[in-house]
This record gives sequence, C-alpha cells and structure tokens, in this order.
Amino acid sequence: MANDKTAHWKDILKRRLASANKDDRTDEEKTAEETQLFTKYYTEWKGGRNESNSFKHIPRFYYRLPAEDEVLLQKLREESRAVFLQRKSRELLDNEELQNLWFLLDKHQVPPTSGDEAMISYESFLKVGGKAGAKCKLFFTARVYAKLLHNDPYGRISIMQFFNYVMRKVWLHQTRIGLSLYDVAGQGYLRESDLENYILELIPTLPQLDGLEKSFYSFYVCTAVRKFFFFLDPLHTGKIKIQDILACSFLDDLLELRDEELSKDSQESNWFSAPSALRVYGQYLNLDKDHNGMLSQEELSRYGTGTLTSVFLDRVYQECLTYDGEMDYKTYLDFVLALENRKEPAALQYIFKLLDMENKGYLNVFALNYFFRAIQEQMKIHGQEPVSFQDVKDEIFDMVKPKDPYKITLQDLVNSGQGDTVTSILIDLNGFWTYENREVLVANDTDSNTADLDDT
Repeated sequence: MANDKTAHWKDILKRRLASANKDDRTDEEKTAEETQLFTKYYTEWKGGRNESNSFKHIPRFYYRLPAEDEVLLQKLREESRAVFLQRKSRELLDNEELQNLWFLLDKHQVPPTSGDEAMISYESFLKVGGKAGAKCKLFFTARVYAKLLHNDPYGRISIMQFFNYVMRKVWLHQTRIGLSLYDVAGQGYLRESDLENYILELIPTLPQLDGLEKSFYSFYVCTAVRKFFFFLDPLHTGKIKIQDILACSFLDDLLELRDEELSKDSQESNWFSAPSALRVYGQYLNLDKDHNGMLSQEELSRYGTGTLTSVFLDRVYQECLTYDGEMDYKTYLDFVLALENRKEPAALQYIFKLLDMENKGYLNVFALNYFFRAIQEQMKIHGQEPVSFQDVKDEIFDMVKPKDPYKITLQDLVNSGQGDTVTSILIDLNGFWTYENREVLVANDTDSNTADLDDT
C-alpha cells in the first residue's frame, strides 16, 4: 500500500512539472505580468494609493514667461499682477485702523508703568487681538509677544514697542508692494532701470530733495542707484532681489529724507541726501579739468588728498570699465563707494580685485611688495625716510592672521576686521602715514581733549 501511494504522488508531481514547463508565453509577456503584479502588491503595501496621487499628477510648478511678441499674454500677466498687488495692499492696516489699534492698546494697558512706558499683559494682549479685527490677527500671537518680552517682572510687554513692531511690519509690506510694481519681469527682483524709475518717482515725495534742480535728477538717480547695486549685486548680474533691498538699511536712509527737520549732520552722513549727492557730483566736476565729462587717470590722481599711488590707479584703469581710457560718472561712483567704505566686504572685494594682479585669489609677498614700493617712492619724493618693506609685511600678516601664513585671501581680510587699514597702507600714502603715526595722533587727541576739559 505504501508503495502504491508513493507512485501516485510521483505521477502527480511529474504531471505538474510537465505543465509548468509548457508555458508558451514570450519573455515580454512574462515581464509585463511581473510588472503588473509588482505594481499591484506595492500599491497595496503603501496603503492602496490610486492613480490620482501618482507621479502622473504632480502639480504644475513652472510657467513660461510670455515672449516679447506675445503682447496679449504680457498684458494679461501685468494686469493679473496689478490686481494681486492691489488685493495685498487692501489687506494691510490703513491709518484709521492703526489709530484704532493704538486706542485699544492704550485702553487695555496694565499698571504700573515701566519708566515712562505703558505696559500690557498677555491676557489683555489677547483681548485687544480679539477686538482689533481680522487684519490684526497675525500680530496677536504668542510668538510675537515672546519676541517683545524682556525683563518686566510682571511678564508684560511695552505697548509702544509692540505698536512700533506692527508699524514696521506694515511699512515693510507696503514697501514690498511698492517695489513689486516696478518689477517688470515679475520674478522678485529689480533691474537697474526698474530701480531708477522707482527712485525717480520717489523724489517728489521727499521734502529734503525739494531744492534739487530737475536737470540734476538723472545724476541724483544714478548716484542713488549705484549704492544699491554696488553693495547688493557684487557679482554684477544687473539685478537685485527685492528681499535684499528690504533687508538692508538703504531704503531707511532714502526714506529718512521724508523728515522735513532732518539735522545737518544726518544729511551729510546720508549718501542719498541732496548735500551728499551734490558733494560727490561736484568732486567729479572739479576733477574733470578738460570738461569732457570723463576722467582720465591723471585727473583721477587728484582724488581726495591726491596721495593714491600711480600703481594702484594703473590697476583701476586696467580693471574698471573705461571709454577710450577714461572713466565715466557711474564707474567713478563705484570707485568712491569702495574708497569711502573700506570696512565693508563689498568695498574690500572691489579693492582686493585690483590688488590681486595675477588673479590668483590671494595676495602673496610679491603682490604686497609691488604695491608698497610705490608708497616708498612717494615717501622719497616728499623727503621722508622710506620704511622697510619687511617690517610692513610682517605687520600686515600679524594684523590679518591668514589661514595660510604665506597668502592673504579676501575672506582673511574680511574676517580680520583690519581690511581698511591694510588696503590704506598699500594704496594711499596718506593712509600709510596715518597708520605709521597712529600713536602720536592718539596722544595728540588725548591732550586736546584734556585741554578742552580744563578750559571748561
């Protein structure tokens, strides 16, 4: 009996194996079945995803900009952007709503005052948020309250600080919308011509610029725009992100000119003020001895104290944009911005490029010696005893402390905080003299201050 059962199972296995070997499907059909089964089991394993959530239904994220000849599409795009910006503008608090917010905050202040400042508790803060309206909702959050919470023993915040915070946010959004109106491409950045149009239309709204002649407007706009592009477009792409414009302090300086009672000192220190713009343009005209509207290297050599070395000026005219070997006003503005702001990374980048003659990305002993020899020659001309280059070289490396003891990179200069001093030593006799006599100058200032106190 056992042998009969064994023979029976053998026959069954043989028949099954024979039927399995008789699969007449092609390789393509087998592969298709495998793919179908894999997709089925994988979908079930992932939770029954259906085709509506598959890769075939990824939402569209790229929209082609209309070409120049697609006038209708361009107009449609401009109109839709204008409607969008108008809607965003209506979402902001207007003057009446801001006044109402201030009234509510003042009404809910919680005594005692901190110094002269009225304070508000978190409970009252939430009450005001509930009454102030939908537009104010985003300001009345725990996060905002925590940001403004300092050292008050009762856990309150200053009403004035909170209101200023709201005002600042509203101003930023208003300015963002205002700048976006000039963003012709609609890509979140302004080209040079866009920013020029913005500032040109802004001039009549700034009382401090009332005295400017209209014939000077184009020069003023050029002067203002160059500061934005010099510092915010170091790679010379020809465009600046609107976010970068809002993040820097330049717009604050420009809009400070709305203050009719701006002090004389504030005007002189503000690049965008009328006196500052007229000063820079007046210097340019004074340097232009042949009155051709351009500056030759010989004319530029009289810039400032007239002590810039000829070697440095050679590099300026080799690297900067010139026309038949002469510099126009726009290029001159970059030059002035670099030399007047030598502590800033963008200015150091400008000067470093001129000092890096071989475009190696670093300054070695040869480069330092090349520029300092011109300082030594000027010292001889003025009857001064030349200083040893070895001493100056050691002082420069001690000041900068570069990562590589034989090379100074731009980042080394920026990190050291001594970039302005180092560049002055290498390009300007007056800058080097000031550095060499710094101890005497400090002593003289101390004596002068002491004398003033005695007189008092």
